[in-house]
Amino acid sequence: MAPQDDHEMKDIQNQVDHRRINIKKVGVKTITYPITVLDKAQSNQRTIATINMYVNLPHQFKGTHMSRFIEILNRFHGKIDMKRFSSILEEMKLKLDAEAAHLEMTFPFFLQRENGDDILQISKYDCTMHCSLEKSEDVRLDLVVPIAHPFLLDSDDSSGAAVGLWGRVLVSVKYLKFMWLEDLIGVVESAIRASSRAEQGKTFSDKPIESLLQKLASRFAALSELKWYSITVENVSQGYSLFASTNSEAPPSDTMITKTRDREEHNE
Repeated sequence: MAPQDDHEMKDIQNQVDHRRINIKKVGVKTITYPITVLDKAQSNQRTIATINMYVNLPHQFKGTHMSRFIEILNRFHGKIDMKRFSSILEEMKLKLDAEAAHLEMTFPFFLQRENGDDILQISKYDCTMHCSLEKSEDVRLDLVVPIAHPFLLDSDDSSGAAVGLWGRVLVSVKYLKFMWLEDLIGVVESAIRASSRAEQGKTFSDKPIESLLQKLASRFAALSELKWYSITVENVSQGYSLFASTNSEAPPSDTMITKTRDREEHNE
């Protein structure tokens, strides 16, 4: 029998671990990688994602080769889109002998619009897909929709250009059936416009945060494409922020779950 090469790399993953310690998460983070997302107007949109990949390992394995995460990702190079998340997760579980696989992709989504002057406007929305596969698959989309300042200005009125950021709407959803990302953004922005018009002539003390949240909750409750949602409306100010939040499990009459002021800490 040939002597073992002292420089041969040991297969740590397949070594038996007698300590019986489950590793909850092991993987790679903040990989910058090109992906493709569905675009209602253009069919597809290419963008750049920041990807986290990790698995849960059973206690009998000491660890895993981190390079295998990149190998799996490279195998889907040029083909990474929402439809292939399941295939990537399944291969992660299989190749890494994992009990569960997790994939997170954060990416900007760009929406093109033309205003009345035929000027092309491009808006950016930050999105994150959270995908997990254990015995069954679980997928959640996080979406951030900015609210222009001043919020009480009618968004359809182009005579006064909105400057700066009043706040943002943070949406998390789990789908029951397919829904275009543009349509989800449209639901949020139409509620912002409706709330803006309703609040005309009022002051900020008249609870615009709660008013917008209630309109959003009402519209999201009517969406047959969703099986779960969570909504947070946040008003950002200098040194603090105000927010209110709700989700699909909250009673219809209790859409405002939380409102608080989060002041920044300054060391004197």
